[in-house]
Amino acid sequence: MTQGTQHRIAIPRPEASRTESSLPGHLRPSVINVPVTPGISREAYEEELTDMPPSGYFGRRTDEHEIAQSPGTVGLDETGSVDKQLAVGADAGKDYMRRLSTAVTGTTSSQDSLYDIRHKFPNLSLSGNIISATFTIPHLLKYTKGEKGTPGSWDLKPRRGQSALFDSFSYLSSDDAPWNHTVVAWTGEIEEVKSAQQAGNVPATTVGQPSLNPLSRPVPIDGSITPPATPTADGLWIPKEDMHLLEHELSHNRRIKTVPVWLADDIEGHDDGIRLKDQARWRRYAEHSLYTLFHYKQNEPADGRAERIQWADYYRMNQKFANKILENYKPGDIVIVHDYNLMLLPSMLRQRAPHMYIAFYLHSPFPSSEFLRCLPRRKEVLEGVLGSNMVGFQSYSYSRHFSSCCTRILGFPSDTTGVEAYGARVEVGVFPIGIDAIKVAAAAWKQSATAKYEGLKKMYPGKKLIVGRDKLDSVRGVAQKLMAFERFLELYPEWREKVVLIQVTSPTNIEEEKEDSENKISSRVNELVMKINGMYGSLGFSPVQHYPQYISQDEYFALLRAADIGLITSVRDGMNTTSMEYIICQRENAGPLILSEFSGTAGSLKDAIHINPWDLTDVARQINNALTMSEERRQSIQRSLLEHVTNKNVQFWTAGLLRRLISVLASRKDVIATPLLDRATMLRKYRAAKKRLFMFDYDGTLTPIVREPSAAIPSERVINSLKTLAADPRNAVWIISGRDQEFLQQHLGHITELGFSAEHGSFMRHPGSTEWENLAEKFDMGWQAEVLEVFQKYTDKTPGSFIERKRCALTWHYRLADPEQGLHMSRDCQKELETTVGRKWDVEVMAGKANLEVRPTFINKGEIAKRLVTEYNAELAPEKLEFVLCMGDDFTDEDMFRSLNVLSGPSEDAEVKAENCFTVTVGASTKVTLARWHLLEPEDVIECVALLAGVGSAGAGASGGVLSMGEVNLAALSAVEDHIPDGQAQ
Repeated sequence: MTQGTQHRIAIPRPEASRTESSLPGHLRPSVINVPVTPGISREAYEEELTDMPPSGYFGRRTDEHEIAQSPGTVGLDETGSVDKQLAVGADAGKDYMRRLSTAVTGTTSSQDSLYDIRHKFPNLSLSGNIISATFTIPHLLKYTKGEKGTPGSWDLKPRRGQSALFDSFSYLSSDDAPWNHTVVAWTGEIEEVKSAQQAGNVPATTVGQPSLNPLSRPVPIDGSITPPATPTADGLWIPKEDMHLLEHELSHNRRIKTVPVWLADDIEGHDDGIRLKDQARWRRYAEHSLYTLFHYKQNEPADGRAERIQWADYYRMNQKFANKILENYKPGDIVIVHDYNLMLLPSMLRQRAPHMYIAFYLHSPFPSSEFLRCLPRRKEVLEGVLGSNMVGFQSYSYSRHFSSCCTRILGFPSDTTGVEAYGARVEVGVFPIGIDAIKVAAAAWKQSATAKYEGLKKMYPGKKLIVGRDKLDSVRGVAQKLMAFERFLELYPEWREKVVLIQVTSPTNIEEEKEDSENKISSRVNELVMKINGMYGSLGFSPVQHYPQYISQDEYFALLRAADIGLITSVRDGMNTTSMEYIICQRENAGPLILSEFSGTAGSLKDAIHINPWDLTDVARQINNALTMSEERRQSIQRSLLEHVTNKNVQFWTAGLLRRLISVLASRKDVIATPLLDRATMLRKYRAAKKRLFMFDYDGTLTPIVREPSAAIPSERVINSLKTLAADPRNAVWIISGRDQEFLQQHLGHITELGFSAEHGSFMRHPGSTEWENLAEKFDMGWQAEVLEVFQKYTDKTPGSFIERKRCALTWHYRLADPEQGLHMSRDCQKELETTVGRKWDVEVMAGKANLEVRPTFINKGEIAKRLVTEYNAELAPEKLEFVLCMGDDFTDEDMFRSLNVLSGPSEDAEVKAENCFTVTVGASTKVTLARWHLLEPEDVIECVALLAGVGSAGAGASGGVLSMGEVNLAALSAVEDHIPDGQAQ
């Protein structure tokens, strides 16, 4: 702080409404109001200041940041004397905004740009609607209950943070964009405000009043008496009419039309209202598991109890978002999903609307595969995002990490521009986000902000100001910044008492950071501030001015304008808008920007001074370089950065994202991805059905493919799951395999309730029977001798290959041979068989997984599936099967899918209703299939069977304890029942 009384900043007083324990130590009255000299009060040290308010420059505030008006509504006449400079910023930005509104088509009129888009891409049938899904609405909500039958009231305040995202929403909702835009978002935690009447009912004394908390009653001495239990919170009750009131207000908001998502358990929601309990639960998984890992932080190992409940809430929250979006969705709408809170949403939408146009944009960093592997639910998170048509990231490194994770963790083929998933391609792109340059420029040069700026400059005459403004969490690098500044003062003593670091830290909005008892960030920052001020300060000067508080928008922009250096030392960051806002505010001063190379904006702002925040000496050197940089060099850098920020603004980002998405959709219009199996929908249909039919392939479906076929024996969990499923008299469970009778009889024959079809349908054994029916007994098998001769010739040529002889088929296996030689020989063998035996006999030659099989043409799994459906429907007449599940992994199973697709057609007399028929292919993501759903591996098949059968993860029954059910199944079950099942929420 500068020497002298006229420029001194008085220590801000805490508000009366805040408790002392909630304040930092250096602001607690019990600490700061203690005089140093006995008998001398604090006021003796403070003179009456005449040229500044007594509370100091940064008065402690409780009001929220004002969100400036949307594009086109901010008048530039407020900018006064800086009109010439705004020609680069605001005026050019306005011009650019008008151009961007038609950037997709290159037209000059925003009114007809949507027409031109439709004309250019008629096959897309675009509706002109965009639905943006983000975690929280742009408002903080306060609710006041009504009195005596009167409706309640809502107070909406702008939400802090995510200014670039909300500005993008404003642009899409404005007349400058050709789209109809709607935001779907959670209400966020709703704060209840007591009405004036409720507040006035507080008694003057507690004498004679009942205890508000049962725990405050005396604990009985008698040990046989149970002490009072912790009371459960009743939560916040919101009547239905007040919910409608908020929904109406949000849907008619002039800036952003919003549809709120109400998050609560079904037992907390009723026809007449909703009860909100533990509202923060819906953000816990994202902030505890995803946010920390995406920022390269590792949580301490735990027993998994809390995580499984958090995952179930995360899954259900995404499901509720999907429900709300589908309520508002029309064919041809574009859905854009934002950030890590909604990473399951794209897949959930794809499951229920396969033709939907979906983009996903991640605003945070994305880690390398080595870090993502530490996430227990890594596979589900990646699968969720891959339900999109396009995935966008802030920087190239994040996009490469994502593609690499899809390949290394899921085994999906990928390259620099996309991932092959579920029979389609998911495009991956880089779209660095920008800011609304017009709004920032206008707000920074408002009269009120200019007054703050002038007052700030008077406080530090002759001083160089380094400014930092960060949230106080572990990824912002505040401690690194202070240590680097200390190193700077140590290395460059000539700058002592000439440079001031003004650091403003606002509380983090990440619950994980708030609740972490081991979090020492705040204490560490305070220690560093005291250390630097104690070592390099004096009675009249403190080199570090630390303000752990919120500041107003005017104070924020005044700080950025007054700065000589902007210093950002984040150790891991996705999008940092402060750096871009600093550039806008430095059009006059041209102060250099020092930016961490770990920030997501570092790749875009290439002319900024890039630093490694862990290299303290280099950061100190760059601070000195920035302070000594020539005026010409500073102006050159500023012009380049300003041009980038004003041109690559939030409108450019929005239009670029949409342009790329439409291009991707148009190029792949006829390619339909096979969505991931929706377990919750499957479970709902299963529970509602009276008669169900199951058809499972064996190899690659119930068991993994192994090198030695005889080693593919079923696990105990497979046996228990099938046994439990088949024991239900409403279920008919069949194993339809290419295996012979002996193998199936040996490993699964003891489950008498199972039905079997061996050798692709050549033999059948009905449930409860021990007799096998030979469907091919009347067929001439003379072809086998000729096929055996050809197979033997290629066996001799291919070491490691062998022949499997079945009663109605012959199979040549080469999975133990050299892969390249085996594949080459199999192709030659197939050609020879098709030109000889295939023309002479009524047989077909089929290439399988590392095998070649010859069988009669009339025998295939499709015929068996058709036969089973018609037979069971005949038994049930006039009723029909109400649930059919068919799972298989190779091309022979496509016959089953084809037959079931025909049987479940749209006609009224279809054998099975389409919504009740689940055909599921298992295996590689690149597979093009006739199935309607997709699973990746046999383990997923067993999980689904276990979910339907109520079998735990270890093969035990569902009553096997809290951890008996897998997390994915628990999430699906919770979505169906809309609450955590009893016994699981522990």
